[in-house]
Amino acid sequence: MNLLFFVVFGAYFLAVIAQFSATAFKKEKLARIAWWLFLAAFALHSLFLVLRGVIARRLPLSNQFEFACAFAWGIALLLIVLRDKTKADWLSAAAMPAALLVLTYAALQPREITELMPALRSAWFGIHIGSAVFSYSAFVLAGCAGLRYIRGGKTADPDDRKQRQTDYLIYRLVGFGFLFLTVVILSGAIWAEQAWSAFWTWDPKETWALITWIIYAVYLHLRLRRKMDPAVLAWYVIIAVPVVLFTFAGVNTLLPGLHSYG
Repeated sequence: MNLLFFVVFGAYFLAVIAQFSATAFKKEKLARIAWWLFLAAFALHSLFLVLRGVIARRLPLSNQFEFACAFAWGIALLLIVLRDKTKADWLSAAAMPAALLVLTYAALQPREITELMPALRSAWFGIHIGSAVFSYSAFVLAGCAGLRYIRGGKTADPDDRKQRQTDYLIYRLVGFGFLFLTVVILSGAIWAEQAWSAFWTWDPKETWALITWIIYAVYLHLRLRRKMDPAVLAWYVIIAVPVVLFTFAGVNTLLPGLHSYG
């Protein structure tokens, strides 16, 4: 399993190097090679998660290593879907490195397969943590799309077709992530009541999940009012990504609590 993990890591790394080179030298053929490498890495990544789940006899989501692996997989999956549905090839330049960075964090975590804690043995396990994977992945991709919007021009023209499409993609990704984060919080509250006899304990992970939810709720409010410059909103989703990453990893490192296991 360790060998397979590092093969996956190496495949993503090669894909990112090829993508950077294709972007720098404007080589379409190299971009296609990067994409095929990325697809191969994703296939191996999926195999790794399936095998780990089979060996552990549970969903591979119980600790920080497994969640980080699933997080990186979620970013890759959403990128593949978006490229297929929207032809947003430009998203690869930022999203591929994002997946690699999350997987790099996973590589630094203990990789042993452990027994599931009694508190985690619940029907809510897959719903709660799986929703977090897709929520965080969507928010990271929204930040990547925000970078593209800003790159479109320091004074991006709201009437430009590509800029409007990018702005709408950001909105859809945030809406998708916000929906799943709402599921995370609600399912977590129900699960917490069953495990710890309290719907809400202001545990650091709970608190930062709520802060993240409020931040993206504010974005949706501003975006729906349509009175804010899209460039400002693009910066907003870029700046919000570190909050997502802190909720994902920083809380476990700096603010240990009931969620310190993963």
